[in-house]
Amino acid sequence: MPNSLLSRFEHPYLLLSLTALFWSGNAVAGKAAVGAVPPMAFTFLRWTGAALILFAFAAPHLRKDWPAIRRHLPYLFLMGAIGFAAFNLLLYNAVHSTSALNVSIEQSAMPMVIMIFGFLFFRDPFTWLQGLGAGLSLIGVAVTVSNGDLQALMWLSVNRGDALMVLAGLVYSAYTLALRFKPELHWLSFLAVLAASAALTCLPFFIREMMQGIMPEPSLAAAGLIVYVAIFPSILAQLFFARGVGMIGAGRAGIFINLVPLFAAVLAILLLGEQLHLFHVVGGGLIMLGIWLGARRTRGLPR
Repeated sequence: MPNSLLSRFEHPYLLLSLTALFWSGNAVAGKAAVGAVPPMAFTFLRWTGAALILFAFAAPHLRKDWPAIRRHLPYLFLMGAIGFAAFNLLLYNAVHSTSALNVSIEQSAMPMVIMIFGFLFFRDPFTWLQGLGAGLSLIGVAVTVSNGDLQALMWLSVNRGDALMVLAGLVYSAYTLALRFKPELHWLSFLAVLAASAALTCLPFFIREMMQGIMPEPSLAAAGLIVYVAIFPSILAQLFFARGVGMIGAGRAGIFINLVPLFAAVLAILLLGEQLHLFHVVGGGLIMLGIWLGARRTRGLPR
């Protein structure tokens, strides 16, 4: 690879933009896999593939980190089961009954949910401006989940897929908060153990799915989708995000997560033929405004 091209991969904005692109592709790939790869198989094969790749590169770090891994194995297993396995099982089931566009918009509210949970359970600082942002983000989720008909929420007539995605967001928010208890491990060791944990967690569900006669479609398209989610959102996005955070800091890097619904909308419209509706624009706009307000720092204001 030419040096000029290599140097571009040292640019934090490029790395973080690619991270958002790869993560947005996860929901689109999950929707494209409907009818070709069942959700349990998709999740199991994704994390099995990711684990095999990660273990190949992480072997020296795993040997060095093994004493710490052994001491913290229950925590690490639970983190993989929740953050990697449960979240994606819910997401891949959600796209069976809602759009990739809905999923990506609902997923984008997670930073505000994490902020709220951090305040409730860990007494993390929380300003009135962040409270306003959280409220706007939650209204944006409500608009999206109800497809613009807020009366549907009063009658609890919410699409099953949207309800699953909201639950997935709560699950991943809990995982993110639990990262504050992460032991000192090399990031490759950490990802490899969590990916293996996710694969083991999904294995019984995958076996049950096969016993019911629900099998992946043997096709190049199905294989391509599995390879994509195993490599790009599972490994490269994590690598690029870690590198980007190291170069410009977590605060500035986190803003790039806001690109996920934008990229997902473009991919879903171009690749899946999904329709962009007014409630998508309103809901997504409220969530983005809420995140922007939540990220602002205020001086001399009540906390």
